[in-house]
Formats: sequence, structure tokens, C-alpha cells
Amino acid sequence: MASMVVLATTAVPDHLRGALSRWMIEVTPGIFVGTLSAKVRDELWNAASAVVGDGAAVLIHPDDTEQGFSLRTAGERRRRPLDFDGLTLVAMSPKEDQRAVEEPVEEIWPEGW
Repeated sequence: MASMVVLATTAVPDHLRGALSRWMIEVTPGIFVGTLSAKVRDELWNAASAVVGDGAAVLIHPDDTEQGFSLRTAGERRRRPLDFDGLTLVAMSPKEDQRAVEEPVEEIWPEGW
């Protein structure tokens, strides 16, 4: 039986957005909604997660869980789903310290100034 599916994408290749729009409606940039069978949903997710590249994707679909849905993610982002005894919660990774990765500034003044 078909059920409503939401797939959210961030910074994914244009060809993926085109492929998803064949099966779902893009209600706002990067957010796709559709009524799909489990087979089509799984095939679309396999294709999306394989080509997500530097971007990210999140799939939400109805499931027989306490919350009533399941969550799948692909790509690296600060938010990551964690399973706590069947309950899915979202954890935030700390931001990287930008100052720690910067290279030292070169001296621009000649010696003796």
C-alpha cells in the first residue's frame, strides 16, 4: 500500500532533483513530497543516497514504530539521528572551531619597520 513520503535534500546534484521530481512534488526547493509504495520509496532512496556527494538527504516515511515514522539520512551534516530504545532523537554535533584550522598569517611588513 502506498503512503506519504517526505525527502529533504541539501546541496545535491541537479540530476538527483530531476529524478526525484519524476515521482514526487518539489513543494519548496529541496523538499519532495509524494505518495509512494515501499518498493519505489526504497529504490528512490538507494539512488539518492548513492549520489548525494557533498550534500545531504533525509527521508521520512510512515513505519510501525512508537513515533509512527522512520528516518533515514545520507551525507554529513551536524544533525544525526540516534536510536534510544526504539525512539529516534536528533543529536547536534559541535561546530568546528574555525580558528583552529586557519593557517598562520604571514608577516607582510619588511624587517626593520
